[in-house]
Amino acid sequence: MNPVAVSIEDRVLALITEDELVSLTEALVAAGGENPGGTEEATVAVLEAFCLGAGLETLAEEAAPGRPNLTAVLRGGDRPGLLFLGHSDVVPAGEGWDRPPFEPYVRDGRLFGRGATDMKGGLAAVAVALKALKAAGVDLPGDITLACTVDEEDLGIGIRAYTRAHLGERFSGCVVAEPTDLGTVVGCRGDSYIDVTVHGRSAHSGRPADGLNAIDAAARIIALVREDHERLQQDQDALLGAGSWNVGLIEGGTGTSMVAGECRLSLDRRLMPDDNAARILESLRERIAEAGLERDGFAVSAAVTMEMPGFRTPEDHPLVADAVAALSDCGVASGIGGWTAACDGGFIARDFGVPTIVMGPGGLNDQAHQVNESVSIAELVAAARAYALLCLRHSSPA
Repeated sequence: MNPVAVSIEDRVLALITEDELVSLTEALVAAGGENPGGTEEATVAVLEAFCLGAGLETLAEEAAPGRPNLTAVLRGGDRPGLLFLGHSDVVPAGEGWDRPPFEPYVRDGRLFGRGATDMKGGLAAVAVALKALKAAGVDLPGDITLACTVDEEDLGIGIRAYTRAHLGERFSGCVVAEPTDLGTVVGCRGDSYIDVTVHGRSAHSGRPADGLNAIDAAARIIALVREDHERLQQDQDALLGAGSWNVGLIEGGTGTSMVAGECRLSLDRRLMPDDNAARILESLRERIAEAGLERDGFAVSAAVTMEMPGFRTPEDHPLVADAVAALSDCGVASGIGGWTAACDGGFIARDFGVPTIVMGPGGLNDQAHQVNESVSIAELVAAARAYALLCLRHSSPA
């Protein structure tokens, strides 16, 4: 590393302060954004105000009424630059918190509040890193972009709107700032929701043979799903595991003394990177037909209501090496791994065709979506510093 580069890096890192990271994360947590609910607007306003104050260019675009995606750009040269991806919504806080979930506080080196880990801390770390790069007057080969989308925790309308609006733009890679305990995640499973409705025929429960019990038929479909789940588990990928099924919701019938005339299932089907939800749906329809439900008089409809693609980036890709090196230089020994969870990064990898990783502060399994959610302040600082180094070091072909 030449002395000039060291001087630039030191100058940028000196501009990243713990106080600013904590202050911005607290403001983002306090803005709420529970989803379902469509309440991300206040969070976006906080983030946009910070980015404008940092000298970044911003663009708010409604993905749905009152639900704006935000893009903040640090301008550079003409080469493709990095895209950082995050989301403004959080899951509902729920009950059981020690303190009000949207009144953030610091204790024992951690910042507490709903969204602290997933993912207000990651958003703050990216924004503070870009502010430091701007303030240092760094000459970057390409733009650095932060895209903050709505609705990640539910149906993903934000990332779909973002890819439609920005598809012609060029990026060298994407870093999703979701919580990974600062590990470098190179692959994620995707996810899809499949809703199934079974129509039978209602009748008095005293004469069940007069009807067609839709709940019984739905149970037969659940057995098909369970059988396919077990089949999938026989083909485990070393990094991502296997595709999987889960019956998340079931609703049917109108009364205990009546044969159920209708039953609805909501199925979660986790996707491997090369899976396609439409093909999976068609396969499910074929198995239902083979089971003879329609021959028995039932009408069955099924549809994909949500799809989030998976992705995989080669472990030896330069973006991965640069991320691991940046974290190492910030005192973090980052392992390379995969996620069985899903994230918006799959859309970027698929639609833009760029290498994608997930790397951010906070714990997915022990903090995200949990009561008394918190993030380590030391991880916030390390993440912001690593993001800044990654922007300085990562380059791509012109």
